[in-house]
Amino acid sequence: MKPIKVMLVFGTRPEAIKMAPLVLELKSRPEFECIVCVTAQHREMLDGVLSCFSIVPDYDLDIMQSGQTLSDITSRVLDALGGVLRKEVPDLVLVHGDTTTAFAGALCAFYERIPVGHVEAGLRTFDRYSPFPEEMNRCMIGRLAEYHFAPTAQNAQNLKNENTTDNVFITGNTVIDAMKYTVGDGTFSNPVLKNIDFDSHRVITMTCHRRENYGEPMEGIFRTVKRLAETFNDVLFVYPVHLSPYVSETAQKHLGSVSNICLIEPLDAMEMHRLMSKSFFVMTDSGGLQEEAPALGKPVLVLRRETERPEAVQAGTVQLAGVDEDQVYKLAYKLLTDNSMYDRMAKAVNPYGDGRACSRISEAILFSFGVSNRRPEDFHP
Repeated sequence: MKPIKVMLVFGTRPEAIKMAPLVLELKSRPEFECIVCVTAQHREMLDGVLSCFSIVPDYDLDIMQSGQTLSDITSRVLDALGGVLRKEVPDLVLVHGDTTTAFAGALCAFYERIPVGHVEAGLRTFDRYSPFPEEMNRCMIGRLAEYHFAPTAQNAQNLKNENTTDNVFITGNTVIDAMKYTVGDGTFSNPVLKNIDFDSHRVITMTCHRRENYGEPMEGIFRTVKRLAETFNDVLFVYPVHLSPYVSETAQKHLGSVSNICLIEPLDAMEMHRLMSKSFFVMTDSGGLQEEAPALGKPVLVLRRETERPEAVQAGTVQLAGVDEDQVYKLAYKLLTDNSMYDRMAKAVNPYGDGRACSRISEAILFSFGVSNRRPEDFHP
């Protein structure tokens, strides 16, 4: 039988981390012809992930431009991807999550009447402007997609509540699969990380970059981190700063002069996962880190007002800290001083996956295309 031609389209660092193990899984199976098309919405950060997983794209649209807007990204992906799809005519296009690349990729495939599979489907905050534009990107991809690979039962229920019930598969999250390749022996190549004494410091990994936190929320978060650093001499904050000029300038203004806050350049997937594995806990407004850190037994404080990943909050691995300075400080202070609270969060069951999501997605595609008559079993924590 002719292999199923599957094209994976992605363009940012978070997408690449979560799609890379799926690329490797599909390429390992003779039932598939796997084509990788990257948009390079985030050029430098994307390239680092591709290098980590030794993935060479079949197509690189290279759309990134300085000062690009969401409209710029959308239009350039549509213009460039259409020709690729007409040339290759894949049987299925897979997009991931909630990026503008993912939305534009799904829309372009729809225009070409090519079925779309949505990896990491069904996450919702139910606030169209937070996270922005990710929440609406997810919702629109959900309407365009024919196949929905939901990480958790709650994600599948969200789809059901929107009357999407056909071709929904509960797979777990592919980021847990990625960690089989990235954590390794925990050694670093980054010279700054190499010189950190993890035995003498409680290291807190921090990220903060979301658009909805720009302005006073981000300023307040940084003031709180500075206050925590000044309160706890044994704590070392390690902050891989996003490439956004606004984020880097604001971080330098508030945190650049604090001795136990280490501002470094963005890390590749391997270095970031290894840093988290050696950290005491994580503070982040990222989505992916809410899934990754619990897999490493690390508590997470989410620096957002809401999350599209409530399963970890319910499981107890994550606390929603918000952006209020006093609230963030109070929760971080308690994690640093209350051993029982720390142990409860660190030892809670990770609700996001068992490392077999890519296998389930592959089996679901084979089932959907009639190659297999066995539907894959749903993931259960």
